[in-house]
Amino acid sequence: MKMVMPKGKYVGTVRVGDKGQIVIPKELRDMFEINPGDQLLILGDIKRGIALTGYDSCQSLVDQALPPEPDGKEADK
Repeated sequence: MKMVMPKGKYVGTVRVGDKGQIVIPKELRDMFEINPGDQLLILGDIKRGIALTGYDSCQSLVDQALPPEPDGKEADK
């Protein structure tokens, strides 16, 4: 029996493969305009679980948290 979800909502399951990979369901890829080659940011919290978000949507937060060095050089890795 398939659940009927309100517009803009999705509930489903995915299976983790041997290499730890998951497939994002087509409905979600379409809903969030996720295309091959897009980067996603994965967040994990032991108590709250795992979340995925678009990397581009968080780029400004990353830039604020990790501003470039004043002389324009990258920090040593």
